Amino acid sequence: MKAINFELADENGVVHKLEDYRGKWVVLYFYPKDDTPGCTKEACSFRDSLADLKALGIVILGVSKDSVKSHKQFSEKYHLTFPILSDESTETIKAYGAWGVKKFMGHEFEGVLRKTFLINPEGEIAKEYEKVDVTKHANEILEDVKNLKNE
Repeated sequence: MKAINFELADENGVVHKLEDYRGKWVVLYFYPKDDTPGCTKEACSFRDSLADLKALGIVILGVSKDSVKSHKQFSEKYHLTFPILSDESTETIKAYGAWGVKKFMGHEFEGVLRKTFLINPEGEIAKEYEKVDVTKHANEILEDVKNLKNE
């Protein structure tokens, strides 16, 4: 299935388009909120694995509905070395099916779901991750890309 193109600003206000990454593997991961425990663990796990990911030609792009300013603070606080994109309109988040009903302490509400898409160099979704272990996710993606490259 073809990945949906987008144009979103990162933590520095630089606009990124999916088509800019044609020819590379792209990890497009959606997360609920900057500087929360699970989201921080996930971002830091990608940061800590970035050299291994880049060695396989993988680009990491995080997306949440937080503002560019919030992303800047989050990125600086945790020394993130990959773009995190702001989708305040939630248009891209919804287009990828990463918006839905969540439950927290007995309450239901709508919000950003933790979801990741592995997009191949041709711009097609190679794998979708709906159940994410934030501490093991980067390694899972490394293994999946290695296996997909060997197919």
